[in-house]
Amino acid sequence: MKLVNRLISSVALAIGLSLPLSVLYAAPEGGDSAPAGVGQAPLPLEELRTFTEVFERIKGAYVEEVDDATLLENAIKGMLSGLDPHSAYMDPRSFKNLQVHTSGEFGGLGIEVGMESGFIRVIAPIDDTPAERAGILAGDMIIKLDDNAVQGMGLVDAVNLMRGKPGTDIVLTIMREGDPKPKKITVTRDVIKVTSVRSRMLDEHFGYLRISQFQVNSGKDLKAAMVKLAEKGDLKGYILDLRNNPGGVLQAAVEVSDAFLKGGLVVYTEGRIDQAELRFSATEEDPSEGLPLVVLINGGSASASEIVAGALQDHGRAVVMGTRSFGKGSVQTVLPLTNERALKLTTARYYTPDGRSIQAEGIVPDIEVEPATVTRLEGRVGVKEADLVGHLENGNGGHRDDKAPARNGVDRELLDEDYPLNEALNLLKGLSILSRVSP
Repeated sequence: MKLVNRLISSVALAIGLSLPLSVLYAAPEGGDSAPAGVGQAPLPLEELRTFTEVFERIKGAYVEEVDDATLLENAIKGMLSGLDPHSAYMDPRSFKNLQVHTSGEFGGLGIEVGMESGFIRVIAPIDDTPAERAGILAGDMIIKLDDNAVQGMGLVDAVNLMRGKPGTDIVLTIMREGDPKPKKITVTRDVIKVTSVRSRMLDEHFGYLRISQFQVNSGKDLKAAMVKLAEKGDLKGYILDLRNNPGGVLQAAVEVSDAFLKGGLVVYTEGRIDQAELRFSATEEDPSEGLPLVVLINGGSASASEIVAGALQDHGRAVVMGTRSFGKGSVQTVLPLTNERALKLTTARYYTPDGRSIQAEGIVPDIEVEPATVTRLEGRVGVKEADLVGHLENGNGGHRDDKAPARNGVDRELLDEDYPLNEALNLLKGLSILSRVSP
């Protein structure tokens, strides 16, 4: 009973204190007050007695001796993992990995994951990483890491297993929708250097912007890419590709949205503490100059990607195309603790400018386009007027040109392989024509 009383006293003391929380990423400066109501509710003494009784039974009866520190740390991990798929307790190694991850260079496989039904769900593989090259897809459910069953394993522990020395292999056993049996995929670990923004001209008038992940400098990199595209030709529109973008830094999502908006609300958050009540708006500057815009999303577009797509959709600034997004509309705040540890805690929900919650709903595209491949038919089918004997000549003085029209700079192979991108370009051309003829 001494142990029970000692633990109850310790827990009661911890609950009764108002501890300042220093937010690393998501909260504004000056957010140092504890959540409202801490220390006011009566202590759940019955539950605390149950906890300490379990603690004492494990100490006395478990097959191997376990020290107090290990048991308490495991209890903390369980407390966080039972909240939602994105809250987690981070030991020093995990905390350091998170900090490196947001800077754009880290070691591992190159996938964004979350917990679902005790297994690891792939939110999205990151562009040009070992996971993408090995064929891992958004929506895959990882059930084993090498010989280690995932069920019952914490998210942080699973991520630590997937990380490792570059050049070493790990076998992922996955379940994929539509496949009756599990599938084993070997992935070779590497140093992941994520290029957040890529750009190219799809033809001489239409620019393609691809954001693979939202990092600290993504907004600045996007604007620089837009300047370079403008230097290559007479731009008439943009495609912003957010497919399989698992999200990232909130401020980067705001800056990317700002690049296409001329003022107005981008996103707001609501939670139980004052620091969770945030509003972000665009500036009056519009680097895109109001050119037509098509945004591509899919089931691997999550979090920050959904913020951008939702803001541009609500403002009527873009046509959103593809398939429904992932639906991660919650805010995770990193709360540093002592001894280089931290909590990653869900503290709020995201809302689009029109008040739509993204959580578990996602962004529904304006035009749904499923992934497909395009097979082009060779040769021309049928007969035209100009092929008929004795046809009248063109009254405008024109002449027949049997040559195919030039496709200046069009990456036909890319468009044939990527049906949604091909459809996005066709739509963008139509929007460009409409903007020229509209009064």
